[in-house]
Amino acid sequence: MTNDETGSTTPRRLPVTDVSLVVLIGTSGAGKSSFARRHFLPTQVVSSDFCRGLVADDENDQSASAEAFDVLHYIVGKRLAAGRLTVVDATNVQPETRRQLIRIAREHDVLPIAIVLDVPPGVCAERNRSRPDRQLPAHVVPRQHRELRRSLRGLEREGFRKVHVLRGEAEVAAAEIELEKRYNDLRHLTGPFDVVGDIHGCRSELETLLTRLGYTLARDAEGRPVDAVHPAGRTAVFVGDLVDRGPDTPGVLRLVMGMVAAGHAICVPGNHENKLGRAMDGKKVTVAYGLQESLDQLAGESEEFKAEVRAFMRGLVSHYMLDGGALVVCHAGLPEKYHGRNSGRVRSHALYGETTGETDEYGLPVRYPWAEEYRGRALVVYGHTPVPSASFVNNTICLDTGCVFGGSLTALRYPERELVSVEAEREWYAPVRPLLTDAPGAREGRPLDLADVAGRRIVETGLHGRVAVREENAAAALEVMSRFALDPRLLTYLPPTMAPSPTSRREGYLEHPEEAFFAYRADGVRHLVCEEKHMGSRAVLLVARDDEALEQRFGVAGPGAIWTRTGRAFLNDGELTAAVLGRVREAAERAGLFEELDSGWLLLDAELMPWSLKAVELLRRQYAAVGAAAGAALPEVLSALERAAGRGLDLAELTERQRRRAADASAFTEAYRRYCWPTEGLSGIRLAPFQLLAAEGANLAVRPHDEHLAWIDRLVDADAGNADAGDTAGKEPMLHRTGRVLVDTEDEASMAAATAWWEELTGAGGEGMVVKPLASVVRTVRGEGRPGGLVQPGVKVRGREYLRIIYGPDYTEHLDRLSQRSLGHKRSLALREYALGLEALDRLAAGEPLWRVHEPVFAVLALESEPVDPRL
Repeated sequence: MTNDETGSTTPRRLPVTDVSLVVLIGTSGAGKSSFARRHFLPTQVVSSDFCRGLVADDENDQSASAEAFDVLHYIVGKRLAAGRLTVVDATNVQPETRRQLIRIAREHDVLPIAIVLDVPPGVCAERNRSRPDRQLPAHVVPRQHRELRRSLRGLEREGFRKVHVLRGEAEVAAAEIELEKRYNDLRHLTGPFDVVGDIHGCRSELETLLTRLGYTLARDAEGRPVDAVHPAGRTAVFVGDLVDRGPDTPGVLRLVMGMVAAGHAICVPGNHENKLGRAMDGKKVTVAYGLQESLDQLAGESEEFKAEVRAFMRGLVSHYMLDGGALVVCHAGLPEKYHGRNSGRVRSHALYGETTGETDEYGLPVRYPWAEEYRGRALVVYGHTPVPSASFVNNTICLDTGCVFGGSLTALRYPERELVSVEAEREWYAPVRPLLTDAPGAREGRPLDLADVAGRRIVETGLHGRVAVREENAAAALEVMSRFALDPRLLTYLPPTMAPSPTSRREGYLEHPEEAFFAYRADGVRHLVCEEKHMGSRAVLLVARDDEALEQRFGVAGPGAIWTRTGRAFLNDGELTAAVLGRVREAAERAGLFEELDSGWLLLDAELMPWSLKAVELLRRQYAAVGAAAGAALPEVLSALERAAGRGLDLAELTERQRRRAADASAFTEAYRRYCWPTEGLSGIRLAPFQLLAAEGANLAVRPHDEHLAWIDRLVDADAGNADAGDTAGKEPMLHRTGRVLVDTEDEASMAAATAWWEELTGAGGEGMVVKPLASVVRTVRGEGRPGGLVQPGVKVRGREYLRIIYGPDYTEHLDRLSQRSLGHKRSLALREYALGLEALDRLAAGEPLWRVHEPVFAVLALESEPVDPRL
């Protein structure tokens, strides 16, 4: 307590934390409101008198005090939640009144600070008498003063972290408020930083890691490292758990303490430092989890060194805000509401995290997955819970990669967001729970869990906000994923559905390019690309440069995988799959794509042909059966009608209608047969890639489509070159070019040329084309240039004969009815699935763990079971 008994008028500096709750305490007339006006901004002060005025139109209406304090407490809570310095101007002489304010401060994890204006009661009474708007009974001020005097000695016990007492008018007049930053506020330090994960006494690995990061080690006369300096002025940041379990706790402390003392490093405490410090201070602790090793190792050190260790650990702050608040470093993780706050609860979470109250099969506490719910602006870097490899989750990352357990020691270079690791020299301490299991995703510290996908789900996407998945749709997707889909470690993306163009108003057409062009022009999209729609089935290819590249990134060795829109293996023949992937790999190698994209794998979107390669049973049951039935029945019908006409019956109209049906049936059969041809091994198989989706560390799907098509052209040309040389000499090329035409929606000639190209494609039996914004990801523009919703990423414009396959042989007879088809749900579904697909690629590129990548992938599959007309 600051308590100057002399009554000196020497200026008093009152330290006040910049984010705190300041409670003014004094009798009526002590000058609290004048003091608040002099030292704080008007917006920082919440006055009980003002709140009475709000609820009763009279600041002196004491009957409204209860409602006024409800308002006061509400305002105080809102300001503290926003991290604002808040000053309460009220008498606050009664303990219950102060308890409520201390409770609010604790709820928002800020420090409560008391400033007491202990002015003689006679002075206060005279001031009240001189106020024309307030006449207090004579007993009020003496009673308040007695309550104040009784309170003085107990304010710190009540929970105030700082208490400043100003005695007399002179001290009140001479006081000066001195705002001070919170201990955890290092926002003025902007880095760059190298954040180092849990070390646990592994001094040798720490030396190796710092050297790899570019630091130069300084050693004492005995050759022990006592400092490390980076030539570029980078600062090391240690997330705690420097001690216990490992072979050289004193060596780690000596190095880290030296770096911190020299200003070359920052350190936050871990739970192991907290426990070791209490043990060294002679407090009773349970000696477990490697504490005995540290105590034994420190026993051989000098008393001076041990005293320095105790002082160092006592001075560690629970967490730090750095780089303007964009980076938060702590030991066990910290939700956004705790950033920059000061309380026992915040310190406890920063040291230990939060548990669910359960234990796992190894008897260890189950940690509450706070990072899975984190949506904060600041990157939170932490350790505490060992994971096999570090990965970003919702702008958080755990750097404890189990060095002492035989894993690795990891650092994050910030702001580069690059990870640097060194392998442990050996397993120094046997873990209770294995670092790595065989469960999918376990290598990233968090295996897939049924709870991730069961029930109604909400998936956050960067492009389309929150996407909801119904419980029944999730159940359908779970059936596919668990029984038929590929290994989930490889299933990193599912293509979205695609909506057709708006229904054409042209006579005889259901779909026509001009409707797509006009729709995009209405959305403000000027530049489009029209891509040939191939006669095959959608396929996603994960192509590995070598088995090691796939194992390193996905944990599955092999050449890669090919899958369908529903996540199933495209080909049932493993050898054929490997052969297709091998051809693509050779072409990518020759085209220099692996090297250019600095990646050991590529993810491609493509059409694999012929259609019959995947859909042979569908063709046999649904299409061939229709054609065969029509081919058998209609000739007999026409023959019977002709015989009847020969007997003089007037059947001309009926006969003509049946002739049209026979022609439609013949056209139907001819249409689907164009999509079928025999294959043997690679012979007959055609692959038409049209987009490079991702490579290591990059979501390529957001790049403009002309870039993708340029990559694809190089890939196709390389495959054609392969067919003339090497092992594939004399064999037909497998990769096929995707034809394209660029369109300017403000140029009629450009649109006419694209329409003519479409007519040429479809007239030759082609399926049609896909019209896409050239810039890939495009939003509509609202008023004042503000971005609006997503524009359709692509619409398909199918030819008349291909639509005969979809809608039936005689669909042209029913165009009036079909033109009433509703496209709203299909368009909405296409946008949601597109946003989910890009979200999966973003997470994949960011190195997030499998369960995070799998979440939007699973959601795409779940949305596929929504009730939408499959012909659209």
